[in-house]
Amino acid sequence: MTTRRIDVLDVLRGVAIMGTLGTNIWIFTSPAGPEGLLDALGRTGTVETFLRFLANGKFLALLTLLFGVGLELQYRSAARRGAPWPGWYLWRAGLLFLEGLIHYVLIFEFDVLMGYALTSIIVAYLIGRSDRAVRAWMITVGSVFAVLVGLVTLALAYGRAGMAPPAAAPSTLFSEGSYLDQVAARIELVGVYRIEAVFIVPMGIVLFLLGSRLMRAGVFEESGRGAALRRKLMVIGFGVGAPLNLLTSFAGETWFLVDRYLLPPLVALGLLALVTTLVHRMAGAPGLLRRGLTNVGRTALSCYVFQNLAAAALCYGWGLGLAAEFDELRPWWVVAAWAGVCALFMALSTLWLRRFERGPLELVWQWAYTAPQSHLRTNDKVMDNSIKR
Repeated sequence: MTTRRIDVLDVLRGVAIMGTLGTNIWIFTSPAGPEGLLDALGRTGTVETFLRFLANGKFLALLTLLFGVGLELQYRSAARRGAPWPGWYLWRAGLLFLEGLIHYVLIFEFDVLMGYALTSIIVAYLIGRSDRAVRAWMITVGSVFAVLVGLVTLALAYGRAGMAPPAAAPSTLFSEGSYLDQVAARIELVGVYRIEAVFIVPMGIVLFLLGSRLMRAGVFEESGRGAALRRKLMVIGFGVGAPLNLLTSFAGETWFLVDRYLLPPLVALGLLALVTTLVHRMAGAPGLLRRGLTNVGRTALSCYVFQNLAAAALCYGWGLGLAAEFDELRPWWVVAAWAGVCALFMALSTLWLRRFERGPLELVWQWAYTAPQSHLRTNDKVMDNSIKR
């Protein structure tokens, strides 16, 4: 890939990471934390509903597409080196799952890394197959996924129409509970909090494969077929996906799954095309915003994990406890909290990359990935020398 296209991917990753915080910040700033997520959907005002619409699911889908692009790059690298595939990529997936598990237990209930790890193992065996086979997988899995979302949505509508659940006392775990109390709750309620994987994995299979194929189709090329493809994606994303997604955002909590998993991927295609086009059209040295997004993209794993930790420390009772203190100032203080955390990590990632090539978690992760290979190569050399003797 050219340096220009690598820059585009870094900016896109930065946008996706900051955008996922735009969804998660509504969870952190709720006094009830994750436990108040679904209850809040039915009683938010017009302004908050619109602000949630801007981020909900769209940047998760964009990040998922970019994971597919990354998987395509890994596949190409292995092919160039003549290395077996998926080979050591499965070890990468295992490390990603471990990273996600630690992130889930210690920091955040709705970690996506574990789901991405499982998805990447499946897609690793599909990515090198023919375009016809990949299309068949995408259509089949996508259709099953859409039916699943539709059936659950109908069940939610029928259940809410048939009976009103009794009002529950608001939870104080996240406004007053200790850090260890929250860790214990994540372990105890793992089946509840990890149910999202039922939706993340099939959606991920489709979007991983789509990201791979979009790259092969030249979506990141500056002109020619890349520009034409991006125009089509923007029509799909902003002309079709965004208006429908806006309707479901205001349709109530019954449409939560459609609003988060089914329509946002369409909008994400438009976002991918728009950001890529804007970066290609920028001339001269990058400005402050673009540099910040690029550096967040280069340290994406670290920023994803640590921005959630920072938001938890800002909002939860074991930290500054601002979620309960500023609840009356919603939704505007939520926007300010998101912007502040984003600015913080743009600055921190920039300062870190002045001294190091990778982010802190990326350095640990790279060591964990390469150490076993180095050990095996050393053992092979020792065995070769022994045989020669």
